[in-house]
Amino acid sequence: MATLRFATAFVFLLSLLRAIKVSKCQSFIGINYGQVADNLPPPSETAKLLQATSIEKVRLYGADPAMIKALANTGIGIMIGAADGDIPALASDPNFAKSWINSNVIPFYPASKIILINVGNEVMTSNDQNLMNQLLPAVQNVQNALNEASLGGKIKVSTVHSMAVLRQSEPPSAGMFHPNLVQMLKGLLSFNNATGSPFEINPYPYFAYGSDPRPETLNYCLFQPNPGRVDSNTNIKYTNMFDAQVDAVRSALNAMGFKDVEIVVAETGWPYKGDSNEVGPSIENAKAYNGNLIAHLRSMVGTPLMPGKSVDTYLFALYDEDLKPGAGSERSFGIYKPDLTMTYDIGLSKSSQAPSMPKTPATPAPTPVSPASPTPTPVSPSPKPVSPSPKPNKASWCVPKVGLSAAQLQTNLDYACGHGIDCSPIQPGGACFDPNTVASHAAYAMNLLYQTAGRNPWNCDFSQTATLSSNNPSYNNCVYPAGGST
Repeated sequence: MATLRFATAFVFLLSLLRAIKVSKCQSFIGINYGQVADNLPPPSETAKLLQATSIEKVRLYGADPAMIKALANTGIGIMIGAADGDIPALASDPNFAKSWINSNVIPFYPASKIILINVGNEVMTSNDQNLMNQLLPAVQNVQNALNEASLGGKIKVSTVHSMAVLRQSEPPSAGMFHPNLVQMLKGLLSFNNATGSPFEINPYPYFAYGSDPRPETLNYCLFQPNPGRVDSNTNIKYTNMFDAQVDAVRSALNAMGFKDVEIVVAETGWPYKGDSNEVGPSIENAKAYNGNLIAHLRSMVGTPLMPGKSVDTYLFALYDEDLKPGAGSERSFGIYKPDLTMTYDIGLSKSSQAPSMPKTPATPAPTPVSPASPTPTPVSPSPKPVSPSPKPNKASWCVPKVGLSAAQLQTNLDYACGHGIDCSPIQPGGACFDPNTVASHAAYAMNLLYQTAGRNPWNCDFSQTATLSSNNPSYNNCVYPAGGST
């Protein structure tokens, strides 16, 4: 039989076991609600919008009482924030911390489901040594104020970090924190560990692509077919940068002895437009990144170092913030517009019949690469995703293009089956096992991924090695699924 790595079967079993749970609850999907804007809809309208989506958590950068109140009795989890400017007072005066809790939490909880208080935002990479030193005492005083209000076990306290806290992130297994920050981070992590609060991080593959704007890097960032990158220490192949960045943080935490501290992705996103000199912003790329990320989370596959669960992830952002300074992209991350319509559809609406992006992501489960295995030579991927076009009305099948090498077919086979689709028909005893060739198995798997991922043209791309056909490739008892009308 053509090689189907053990991880493929493992991915599918995990997806199957969690299918019912995921369909009912997607508490791992959150969104950021920034307010540096003068055109935002009323809080009540925003609350209604969120209730109409599969988003179950929202992060506020401050503690806007109108927004917190609007979210009352919605069941939506709320992160609120204490501003950087409040840190000195929170650190030096326990009574100020009590007052902050009395003003921003007590009047709203539990009707408004406040789940976490962030003290500051990316303070550890602010280069403000005074503020950095005061962060831990501030966090501790907020926690003590919650304890006195009998809310210590109900609302967590933490702070948000940028990826710059890492000195090294490649390969992921060698992730380590910056030596200059280790002592301060150790105190914060000890607090996280003792209270069960998460370590919050802001990974942005978008910014990584900006510093390495090659087509293969773009596909790696957007969860699209790519040759992958192998961790030289673990021999694990990563097929997307999000997993690699999160696992680098996991490795850094483990190296410091904090294996039990959970990670939360407090921000990640991709802008849909930018200035002419910016690399990467576009509707297509934003839709691909956010849509495929959501599919990745919904699969419950996890990352190679944290398999079988989805990291809580807050998308950036709900709306554009038109008053933000800086490059044009800074004002162009909104998934929704102020009139409550979608900037682009990534399947968040509860009324959506089917998300327009794939429902399952690239293989994040550990996929050891044998040193003896031949390295596939993939066809150069296109620099941007295929532009959206109408789905075919007639029955169509996704098949490999003529003349592909066995190595490329194997790459496509591993990629397709790694998405969590049911590849059992091409395993021994399956209806499509014979003929036992990589070409036959790849054809079946590629078509199944296309049919289950939404039947959009970009679902049958495979780095330009596949094409749509109106000829049914089914044979004997081997049935190739098809959509559309016949």
